[in-house]
Amino acid sequence: MGFFGKLKSLFSRGKPTPKLGLALGSGGAKGMAHLGALKAFEEAGLRFQIVTGTSIGAIAGALYAKGFSSSDMVEIIRTLNVKEFSRNLRPFADTKFVEDFLESYLEGDITDLSLPFATWATDADTNEGVLLDSGRTARAATASAAIPPFFRAVEIDGRRLVDGAFSNAIPADVCKNMGADFVVGCDLSAYATPPEERNGISRLIGSAISAFTPVRYLDDSKTRGYEACDFMLRPDLKGFRATDVSRAAMDEMFERGYQEASSRMDELKDAIAKSGYARR
Repeated sequence: MGFFGKLKSLFSRGKPTPKLGLALGSGGAKGMAHLGALKAFEEAGLRFQIVTGTSIGAIAGALYAKGFSSSDMVEIIRTLNVKEFSRNLRPFADTKFVEDFLESYLEGDITDLSLPFATWATDADTNEGVLLDSGRTARAATASAAIPPFFRAVEIDGRRLVDGAFSNAIPADVCKNMGADFVVGCDLSAYATPPEERNGISRLIGSAISAFTPVRYLDDSKTRGYEACDFMLRPDLKGFRATDVSRAAMDEMFERGYQEASSRMDELKDAIAKSGYARR
């Protein structure tokens, strides 16, 4: 190639490919919407290089970082004995059954995963947020999802850890700190029913849970995710609860996550392009 050919090649190069990050939020059974969104990403050929998640987002994110597809994850959930799982949902239940189930799919350490991954938990004694980016993947994901008072705290490095949603519900800032150039977040609670609109039984249950919960939501537990995200998916899951584990409810939540991501895919790709990067 001559001088002018090299010069032309230099100036015609595309913008650098960004490192895309994915931050999956908390929400219990509503995490089925995460899997729907992942299906839409797969269909669009959108791949993420860095993954973070909190609570159910930690579980979905770890499986994604391990190499499981959305359809793989759906099949994993369908192997779960829902009745047996529900029987274990009692005040301060031991999380060993959760960790053992996850270990069968997430064996090994976080550093063994195919993609960089981290999750977030909350210290039950100090209410401080705790970054988990090393150690056993299944244990870290279990700690991030150990919502009190249903589950006991999970001990890691001498700290008693519970659900990360109390301190960082959508860990997009963690994704950025890990080197992501453009972060896509997914908020499962964007359309949550406000307390004043809940029925009497729901409010009573909520009050009882608060009374037995050793930690409280930090003021920025959710806003920090929005501040760090470059693009936020907000599937409409109003009317669904974190404990909705019926087949019909989970199928519908999956579909809503899929529709939210697929309907906004062009908007997302434009946002990536306008961010100063261009996908190859």
